[in-house]
Amino acid sequence: MSIPHVRRTFVEKLTREYMIGQLRENVCRVIFKKTNGEERDMTCTLMSDKIPTTKSEKGSKPNLDIVAAWDINKEGWRSYRVENVISFTCA
Repeated sequence: MSIPHVRRTFVEKLTREYMIGQLRENVCRVIFKKTNGEERDMTCTLMSDKIPTTKSEKGSKPNLDIVAAWDINKEGWRSYRVENVISFTCA
């Protein structure tokens, strides 16, 4: 079943930097197409008070095509490709 969403044409201004900035200050809803073709609806954030303290990996280069965020519902790190975002909204 397809999830109702705002079409990508409405969110053309979305960049990785914009989404990361919003995620650092808000809990956001991201709908994106997974690599297997399925749509995923994720509630996520990068707000430090919502993420449990974890050991971070140092030395790895960030992939500029991907955003990693804390999934509030699954209570774990998840990532999505910027180019596959269908809808991005923040409360």
